[in-house]
Amino acid sequence: MRAQVDQIPWPQKAPAACPISAVKARLRSVGLRPTRQRMALGWLLFAKGDRHVSAEMLYEEALRAREPLSLATVYNTLRQFSEAGLLRQVSVSGPKTFFDTNVSEHHHFYNEDDETVVDIPGSEIHVSGLPVAPEGMMISSVEVIVRLRRADEEETATKVAGGRRA
Repeated sequence: MRAQVDQIPWPQKAPAACPISAVKARLRSVGLRPTRQRMALGWLLFAKGDRHVSAEMLYEEALRAREPLSLATVYNTLRQFSEAGLLRQVSVSGPKTFFDTNVSEHHHFYNEDDETVVDIPGSEIHVSGLPVAPEGMMISSVEVIVRLRRADEEETATKVAGGRRA
């Protein structure tokens, strides 16, 4: 039940207060009933503009907002939002998954030191030389995740010296 989400008006950067009516309209536009839990999580997700959250992060936000939700409800709602096209899943490492409110074509930086995800505009990476898909299959998408970690002083000095060790 994936709708044409890009055709539904929704601010890229949310206003100071995301109207709850916008969340309700967004849910209905993709065929989801606006239950109390979906409305609460939708407001927490979309009121801050484009962002990347894990289920655990969103659960903590819900607790701080005094929304009585279980972690299982958060996981289920994130899955439903993803299946409806409201979110993109970004799997960064094993079971570690983030949910991205920006569903447009783009790629990601993943900082391994602080476990954060940052968008890379789709126009900044050009993928070529893809293999031919197996018979009966087609490539549906290509997602690039560039992993980052803090460089130690020796690595930084080597890069500054043009790849030569001092």
